Amino acid sequence: MSRCTAPVNGHRSASARANCPACGSSGRYSGFRSYSPSSYSPSLGSGGGRSSGGGSSRSAKPRWSGAGSSVQYTPEQVRALTPVRNSVENLATRPELRDVFLCHAWDDRQGAAKELHDLLESRGVSVWFSEKDVGLGVPLLRAIDKGLANSRVGIVLVTPALLRRLPKEGIADKELSALLARERLVPIVHETTYEALREVSPLLGSRSGLDTAEEPMADVAAKLAELVAL
Repeated sequence: MSRCTAPVNGHRSASARANCPACGSSGRYSGFRSYSPSSYSPSLGSGGGRSSGGGSSRSAKPRWSGAGSSVQYTPEQVRALTPVRNSVENLATRPELRDVFLCHAWDDRQGAAKELHDLLESRGVSVWFSEKDVGLGVPLLRAIDKGLANSRVGIVLVTPALLRRLPKEGIADKELSALLARERLVPIVHETTYEALREVSPLLGSRSGLDTAEEPMADVAAKLAELVAL
């Protein structure tokens, strides 16, 4: 009687099994199945979002995102937005406040700033926006101070135009100084980079936020709308 050459672990290859005097032709000993790359298919992680670093497919769900929400966040975004959300919740007893104060460069008032404003308002977010909230004859700085004091969250739309104006210490710079003093600031980088921002304003550049290079402006607005919803 022929004896199997691999009685414990089976055969590690098809040729070894074929050469075995006991198993080569009978096919009665199943033994150890040889590994092939096609037989192994690891499951992918559940995350589908992109990280702020651009290379991760992880996603995370913040506590303020509703159970039926389809908005996806990276873990980095959740960490950056959580202090701002805490401030929103602390101000929940003041319903008279606007949801968002939109800080932007004057050059963007009819472009990217208006686009973000319109997207936010279409989602029910109340936005302080200089184009509609500063009336004729009203001192601009006084109106801005009032807008900052009466908003839960400050959004800074960082564009090439804003980067050009910040070193000149204009009105946008005064707005940023007030916003940076509180945990109520979300930078939105648009058509530029955080590296370029850090060269102009290291303090603002140290704040994490959102980036339209990683997701469309509409998705950014969706996250902001969830952030301020009470």
